Amino acid sequence: MRFMMLMIPLGYESAPPDVQLDPERVAAMMRYNEALQDAGVLITLDGLHPPSMGARVAFPGGQPVVTDGPFAEAKEVLGGYWMIEVGSREEAIAWAKRCPASENEIIEIRQVQEMSDFSDEVQQAAAGFSELPHAGRA
Repeated sequence: MRFMMLMIPLGYESAPPDVQLDPERVAAMMRYNEALQDAGVLITLDGLHPPSMGARVAFPGGQPVVTDGPFAEAKEVLGGYWMIEVGSREEAIAWAKRCPASENEIIEIRQVQEMSDFSDEVQQAAAGFSELPHAGRA
């Protein structure tokens, strides 16, 4: 089962584009990332620049409208993610609990949808998509 562990650093929604990272915290996180890799559960991971460097595309009335960051209405934003493959939700939670997160960080755990999770009709509608790299893995 694949899970995304989504890092939500509280306050990151208002971080400036040139936000500086604490080298000690980065080193601790790299040790955690190595533990995930050494255990053979890590698929991929990435950190994300703050919303002040991003954009949102909304579709009011079906037409795309672009808003540059930061986003005034944002209360929580993603700071990064890990994609892991483990045997259960409980195992994903156990890995998240090992993260050296600070008191202003939250990890949300979400199971990745697999094609086998869907009805035959939905699988037929998505036919061919599973041929893309990593798409719809079972």
